[in-house]
Amino acid sequence: MSDQALHADTLIHPDWIVPVVPQGVVLDGYSLAITGDRISALLPRAQTGAIEADTVLELPGQVLLPGLINSHGHAGMSLLRGYADDKPLMPWLEEFIWPAEGAHVSEAFVADGTELAIAEMIRAGTTTFSDMYFFPDIAARTAQTAGMRCQITFPVFDFPTAWAKNADEYISKGLAVRDDFKHSTLVRVVFGPHAPYTVSAENLAKVATLAAELDVEIHIHLHETAGEVLQAVEQNGERPLDSLHRLGLIGPRTQCVHMTDLGDQDIALLAGAGAHVVHCPQSNMKLASGVCPVSKLMDKGINVALGTDSAASNNNLNLFIEMQAAALLAKVSSMDATRLAASDALAMATINGARAMGIADQLGSLETGKLADVIAVDLSGPELQPVYNPLSQLVYACNGSQVSHSWVAGRAVMQNRELTTIDIDAVRERSENWRNRIEEGRP
Repeated sequence: MSDQALHADTLIHPDWIVPVVPQGVVLDGYSLAITGDRISALLPRAQTGAIEADTVLELPGQVLLPGLINSHGHAGMSLLRGYADDKPLMPWLEEFIWPAEGAHVSEAFVADGTELAIAEMIRAGTTTFSDMYFFPDIAARTAQTAGMRCQITFPVFDFPTAWAKNADEYISKGLAVRDDFKHSTLVRVVFGPHAPYTVSAENLAKVATLAAELDVEIHIHLHETAGEVLQAVEQNGERPLDSLHRLGLIGPRTQCVHMTDLGDQDIALLAGAGAHVVHCPQSNMKLASGVCPVSKLMDKGINVALGTDSAASNNNLNLFIEMQAAALLAKVSSMDATRLAASDALAMATINGARAMGIADQLGSLETGKLADVIAVDLSGPELQPVYNPLSQLVYACNGSQVSHSWVAGRAVMQNRELTTIDIDAVRERSENWRNRIEEGRP
């Protein structure tokens, strides 16, 4: 530690630290210092005597880890949580979700839904989220006001919605949002073509060209169901992944969401292209969409991140529950209890998400010099006793309610379970108002 790092804004003394990098490591009796928006020191507590800190936090029984990264979701849809449960994917979309969105989605809907989502995510340990939804400028502004880090993936469709009338307008407006937030330290704006079945090959090619020219990530729903893949083969004579690869859309900047229907040839293509996969286990199970072959992907060196999808299809935005679901699903689907260990699941929810977003040099692990996106989790409760392995407890025993503190870029956004940037009562009142309005128009 340099002389310049002898002063810290915050010095935290937990019982354990799980830095994520190196994977599987648990540091016992270590402390972490935050100066400005960065981690300025990670060292044994016995060596912290020279650090003068404005705030010193003693967190006995607690573990520090990097803030979780939710790599796929639709934050505004939190206002549709529980609206149309127990339906298959396409009827769920076509008969319930899309009509409700057509009737109600607006700037106010997105602002209120996004703030509700952010409140939920902070309380469950998420400090960065990826969002694909209408009015991305509103979502970005809401996140920035709340002090939340986000990847905003502006949507592209062929058909009109409340935000734009055709693909060219989606792209034009999306790039304008990117320009508006280009100097933001919390918001990154990338391309979000919805899916191969909602965006034409011509428009997907436009996205591929622009993304390559601008060196910007692409986030897309892909191979979500076997039915989607079969329909594409019948209509186009090739699998969606092959079509996107031919169009230049699959590469190291591509985040492929869901990916439940994959053959060996698909996995080889992804590995060769260096593309990333975002696994959404609970949403895929709830909609009976299928199971992403996470272990096979990892065996081939493919980076797999973790997402919740929307609260309308999950029905939560809780990455602790998602980590557990991912680990258990990988084991039972392969009939191998050693698959997707706790450290793998935690990596998916942290450093792998940062890798998918192209920001792993800044986020996803607790390392000196990285951005101070940090959470504390209280393992002292009876439901978590005894603690043999803190890392294992995080994945298999925690449910998110044990998160006590959260910092984004060194700023405390939650202290002792109390949000510091969001008025929970006001969020709840607005959510109830939306419920009443949406219920009136239910089919």
